[in-house]
Amino acid sequence: MNDTPKFAVIGGGSWATAIAKMLCVNVPEITWYMRNTYAIEHIKLQKHNPNYLSSVEFDTSKLQLTDDINEAVAYADYIIFAIPSAFLSGELEKLTESLDGKVIFSAIKGIVPETSLIVGEHFHQKYNVPYDNIGVLTGPCHAEEVALEKLSYLTIACGDQKKAKIMGKHLDSYYINTKISDDIVGTEYAAMLKNIYAIAAGIAHGLGYGDNFQALLMSNAIREMKKFIRKVHRMKRNINNSAYLGDLLVTGYSVFSRNRMFGNMIGKGYTVKSAMMEMSMVAEGYYATKSAYNLNQEYGAKTPIIDAVYSILYEGKDAKNVFKKLTEKLD
Repeated sequence: MNDTPKFAVIGGGSWATAIAKMLCVNVPEITWYMRNTYAIEHIKLQKHNPNYLSSVEFDTSKLQLTDDINEAVAYADYIIFAIPSAFLSGELEKLTESLDGKVIFSAIKGIVPETSLIVGEHFHQKYNVPYDNIGVLTGPCHAEEVALEKLSYLTIACGDQKKAKIMGKHLDSYYINTKISDDIVGTEYAAMLKNIYAIAAGIAHGLGYGDNFQALLMSNAIREMKKFIRKVHRMKRNINNSAYLGDLLVTGYSVFSRNRMFGNMIGKGYTVKSAMMEMSMVAEGYYATKSAYNLNQEYGAKTPIIDAVYSILYEGKDAKNVFKKLTEKLD
């Protein structure tokens, strides 16, 4: 594959919109698939996504917009999936085009519920995509700050470092710095786990815990993440790098974090159902909590924070009582 591949973005949400914006800096044309035909027509006429990051104005001559996922897959060499993990299987069921020879990058921060697999493993096991053709885009990077062109950092992981560098080259700009990693599995699990810890941070805030406890919680979270990932995929990695610790911190503390917002609502007394109805965006950490908890029944890592969030979200336990017990387990 040459160094000037064709790109497709799959998804119509805030992260997909941010990725499309980043690519348009360096790429003459991209194909952008989204289900919402109204949004497609709006972008064509008004040059911005009506539902997400509406401040971003696109040069529509660079966009080939489509509501047919097969058209996007047929066009592209590199396909970036940026849709909630809960909806991935449903979208892939529409595929009639082959993924043979395609390079798949996941910008999805979660587990595929139907298979309990991270996205890269899902593509490998269900669609026979070789690991050298699978990559991960991770932060610390919020879509809202990309829209504002605030300096942001992306980690790009792929088994084939050449493909990671190609992706990085086409995302780099004066406000986006990219870093290459070979830890596909670890970075993807970190991207999933940090959403659970952000929910925990939100619950703590909603319950009235202050900054001192939040610092303790995040300190314990990064160590818990390290234990979990080591059990799932042992390799040499520095958990303090930005793809792990950095992404955890921005998701746990940022006002843009939907997972923290979701947790905050739970801490204030919302039911899970009412919190989900109130939010306009999917909190990936809700689905990730169940997957991580179930997966850890096999691996047995010590994960008191994940266990606490699971007991609140899925067992209906009282958040105040659960967090009181959690405070006794943290150090």
